[in-house]
Amino acid sequence: MTEFHKQTLSNDGLRRVAADITGDLTGKMTRSAARNVILILADDMGYGDFGFANPDAGCTPSLDEIAATSRIYSQHTSASPVCAPARAALLTGRYAQRTGVIDTLEARGTDRLARGEVTVADVLRRQGVATGLVGKWHTGAIGAEYHPLRRGFDEFVGFRGGWQDYWDWNLERNGARVAADGRYLTDVLGAEAVDFVRRHRDQPFFLHVAFNAPHFPYQAPGALIARHRRPDRTERVATVYAMIEAMDAAIGRLREAVDDCGLAEDTLFLVTSDNGPELGGVGDESAARPNHGLAGAKQHVLEGGIRVPLLAHQPGVVRAGDDHSFVHGVDLAPTILGHLGVDHPAPKPLDGRDLGATLDGGEVSDIPRFWQWTRYAPQLGTNAAVRDGRWKLVRPAVEELLGLDQRDELIDHDIKRHPERYRDVDDPPVLIHPVDTEPMLFDLEQDPGEQIDVSAENPFVRARLLDALADWYDEVERERRLIGALR
Repeated sequence: MTEFHKQTLSNDGLRRVAADITGDLTGKMTRSAARNVILILADDMGYGDFGFANPDAGCTPSLDEIAATSRIYSQHTSASPVCAPARAALLTGRYAQRTGVIDTLEARGTDRLARGEVTVADVLRRQGVATGLVGKWHTGAIGAEYHPLRRGFDEFVGFRGGWQDYWDWNLERNGARVAADGRYLTDVLGAEAVDFVRRHRDQPFFLHVAFNAPHFPYQAPGALIARHRRPDRTERVATVYAMIEAMDAAIGRLREAVDDCGLAEDTLFLVTSDNGPELGGVGDESAARPNHGLAGAKQHVLEGGIRVPLLAHQPGVVRAGDDHSFVHGVDLAPTILGHLGVDHPAPKPLDGRDLGATLDGGEVSDIPRFWQWTRYAPQLGTNAAVRDGRWKLVRPAVEELLGLDQRDELIDHDIKRHPERYRDVDDPPVLIHPVDTEPMLFDLEQDPGEQIDVSAENPFVRARLLDALADWYDEVERERRLIGALR
């Protein structure tokens, strides 16, 4: 860490920092509305898992308390229905396909954030802001050049792959291995987040807390599971709610630490999820549960797979209340930078935009937004969608799929626990072509649950959005192939 990174800046001092740092990633710093940002990301937590949206879930008392004095973006959507692409878009402000992160498979490098991409942490670190990542990375599990410490974070405590066991976990602290010690993983990550805040209380910081919960494997302390057992719930659902309650308690302790350090009014607190919930399984292993009446779930670009609440909290700065602005995952990075008074150097064009005006109750106009997930054989159902205002077109199949072989499944588990054993990824998956299916058009104002295909009544809207989706896909694919992002 440079001396500039080590120095302590007061709140007013941060606002006066001039753009006198050299380097390609240096942005201009102007007057800011906050000194610090804490970005909390749950994993596979659905809309219906938040108590303010579904009180019957009963597992988020801390988040419900935060929500009561927060701006709640009810129309916020993740940038992807699966985790790695969603995280890439969140960190860069760019569609994940542009960055090379098209899926989640570490062994094939489809989770790798291209080395030329600039993260929000890159920009802030060069402004003297302490940057920390606690929890899940999953935007480049294999290869030292894709490590979080090479992507803008001063500190990293967590895991590089897509998931970890909650009891027999295997973490790392700034490159050094940390073995399980009997504590529950969510408690460990929460304690690390609190420690980061306390150590950096006297300097500006950006802390990204990426919890594993409630992602597979479904594990929680027995007492918490017992609390959520009911005759009308499966054991799996009770476990999921217990996992969320443990995370909620950790978030509550983190908020208390911010308050105890006297940082509440200077800290923008953001909470959301990477995508919608996993609702699969049969019998007592079924995770099916209420999801706010939304169609689909994780892996689907229907609203249930991408629409997750976003909470923004900062006393005296962020106006509490419901906000129905259409917000996409690519908007978070530029909004964070704007709130801190930092201009993005933009070596590559951003897809996201600064939505800071909405934090004080202002409005922004809707613009078209896109989603696409490239899936693998034999799952011939790749998802893509475009939304423009009230209209959303969902296309279950686009240009290509990527085929896997049995070896991918055999090494997947080992990579999750021991990414350090691997130095490079396998060849990119083989391209295959899916069976095309008819796009569906939904009017989200009249049909937020996406139950009625209105293509026949609106052929011109359908054709316009289908062309827009095809043009967008061609554009981002050209950029992805140009950077050779799969390697």
